[in-house]
Amino acid sequence: MKLYFKSLSDQLINQPQDGKTLVERYASNQSDFCQAVVTAGYLSQQQMEHAAKQYHLGKSSNGGVIFWEIDEEQRIRDGKVMTYLTNCHRNKEKAPTWVSFLLKKQNAIPHVFDAKQCLFGQHLLPKENASVIAVVEAEKTAVICSELFPDYCWMATGGQSMLNVAKIYPLREHRVVLFPDTDETGQTYNQWKDVTLAAQDQFHYPIRVSRVLEDHATADQKHRKIDIVDFLFEGFAS
Repeated sequence: MKLYFKSLSDQLINQPQDGKTLVERYASNQSDFCQAVVTAGYLSQQQMEHAAKQYHLGKSSNGGVIFWEIDEEQRIRDGKVMTYLTNCHRNKEKAPTWVSFLLKKQNAIPHVFDAKQCLFGQHLLPKENASVIAVVEAEKTAVICSELFPDYCWMATGGQSMLNVAKIYPLREHRVVLFPDTDETGQTYNQWKDVTLAAQDQFHYPIRVSRVLEDHATADQKHRKIDIVDFLFEGFAS
């Protein structure tokens, strides 16, 4: 018999040490990611501190950032641990890992736990359809955009292939705009468009897929597979 994310969430929430839960104990705006965001000029220190608190960002023992996935009912689904370079690009020499995987290695939770992921930032889902939900690929992009464009509620899939109907189903009562990364063939845009078409009959409001990058990114930018943050800051710098 498998134990699912509710049990994992209970483990994360109900194992306080020194009066703090696991999420609270590792909460920090001083991870390599948070520092790089400020150093690279994406956000001010004040903005980064606000975003870190809003998204419950954590810091691992080696300085990596913990992107917690918390659903709209404030249940902790899992946490992705990633390391970043000073230029705010992901350190590709260190593969991302998951808190549930690390807890299993430490025998802190049973190995039969089956964590069910959700959108990063899903805990920010408003009760009413008062703001537009903006969905991007990378957690980094959601964090930065949340401060640059606070009128939107920013969430992230965690990767190009991580968008599916089930994952965006909790957004069905809201207006949604997807901002896929770009590439030379339009593969990501088309893939996300297909998902929106499959999900559309389940949504009370239309789902739009932004063509900003498809229509305005240069050939070089598409070759580099930039996202909306790259496009905005490269545009400002040019």
